[in-house]
Amino acid sequence: MRPILQLAVLATAGLACALPASAETFRWSSGTDPQTMDPHAVNAAPVTSFLNNVYEGLVRRDAGMAIEPSLATEWAPLDGEDGWRFRLREGVTFHDGAAFTADDVLFSYERAASEESDVRSWFAPVTEVRVVDDTTIDFVTSAPNPLFPDSIANFLIMDREWAEANDAVRPARDAENHATRNANGTGPFRLVSRDPGIETVLEPFDGWWDTREHDITRAIYTPIGNPATGLAALLSGEIDMISPIPLQDVAQVEGREGFRVLEGLETRVIVLGFGHEREVLKYGADAGAPNPFLDARVRRAVALAIDVDTIGRVIMRGKSAPASQLLPAGLSGYSEANDAPLGFDEAGARALLAVAGYPDGFSFGLMCTNDRYINDEAVCRAIASMLARVGIDAELTVMPVRNYWEELRADNFDMYLLGWSPGTFDAEHPIRFLAATPNEETRVGSWNFGGYSNARVDELLPRVQQELDPAARQAMLDEIAAILQAEVAYVPLYVEPLIWAAKDTIDLVQRPDNFFMLRWVRVN
Repeated sequence: MRPILQLAVLATAGLACALPASAETFRWSSGTDPQTMDPHAVNAAPVTSFLNNVYEGLVRRDAGMAIEPSLATEWAPLDGEDGWRFRLREGVTFHDGAAFTADDVLFSYERAASEESDVRSWFAPVTEVRVVDDTTIDFVTSAPNPLFPDSIANFLIMDREWAEANDAVRPARDAENHATRNANGTGPFRLVSRDPGIETVLEPFDGWWDTREHDITRAIYTPIGNPATGLAALLSGEIDMISPIPLQDVAQVEGREGFRVLEGLETRVIVLGFGHEREVLKYGADAGAPNPFLDARVRRAVALAIDVDTIGRVIMRGKSAPASQLLPAGLSGYSEANDAPLGFDEAGARALLAVAGYPDGFSFGLMCTNDRYINDEAVCRAIASMLARVGIDAELTVMPVRNYWEELRADNFDMYLLGWSPGTFDAEHPIRFLAATPNEETRVGSWNFGGYSNARVDELLPRVQQELDPAARQAMLDEIAAILQAEVAYVPLYVEPLIWAAKDTIDLVQRPDNFFMLRWVRVN
């Protein structure tokens, strides 16, 4: 088992073999409220993680992160053409009692692959979806695609009739429809009430097809944006679990009787992105001037000017790990040949800026969140201070994540902070979403906000997706990693830590993708 995935198994050690005699309400919190209850509207972890408790996919990940059957009981490559056939589970019903069939999978594909969807890149290889019968469906792909079942672990299935009856046939990413605040899945929990930013209530679905492992009678989620307030709510007993907690408070929680901390490394890399296709700067004192970030030497100077080790030691309290690529070491496809981070070199940064024609530096706009990643605002302020020492003055703008993605999609940045966790636990995933040239037709590059483009990366991506020989595939991934590093397409900073806290009477599973699954929670 790859090292980073061992964390999930370790976190299950407290699970008991039998359900306790009593069951009760479970209350939990985090700093980011899911933006929507629509599983196809926003491709962000807070949304996908939460909705995996309500909706289900054809496949799912177990506590050890392995793919296992869910709404599909088995799958196999198609005979005579490229693609996959899925055999569907019989007897499954949605929360409103409607029967689950292959037509619901077809509808969900059409919805998730539509222009309005934020997850349409998941289906870039798909050329056709065919309903064979009520319990069989085929996904035809443009080429062999061995990773396809893994790639749709978060493709959540909706009921066609429910969506049509409620005018929610297409997702509403930048607006609202009935699916924004309501849900009708097949999952272990059903949505009882939703008050965005205040409280969301779930209850067990008595008609769930799978064996119940949890003992929850009611689950109440309350977002708490202020970390100190959230921790106080845990220690006072108002909530049972919170993620994350402030790094500086880990020792305090560990020292309190009745509480415990669960920690590890998330599969998320925090990076800086640039406006690669922007001719001029949009922010700062030099707004309107030619964009220095079009020059790879300037981007490299930015990377050299940032002391990632100091950020890790001081701001992240030694809990993070330096990153050199768009995914953490230990995951499939990681390039060992390009393992070394660029490193901190302030003098080298100044020299590169001078060679690039900016001996006196320049001013620009840096966009960051203040409630999405651990200590994100503090990290951005530290980065701004480090860049200032080499003459690059950042006009820092911080905002809640609920407004952030809209700003990035509107190109309102010169440089921005982003965290990425590969849904397939494979290097192909961030390449498809972050490094491929944005293309509406092929549905790739949907989170490549800066418009980075490299013809060779675009050429290699489909070959990576279909290559069956591990050595040949890794050679192509090594080449892509080398290109992204040479061109400084992004500045990888660090792998984000996982820091959860809970009452010691709560048994749960901490998955390294930071998904919190209620079906494994027991209140002892």
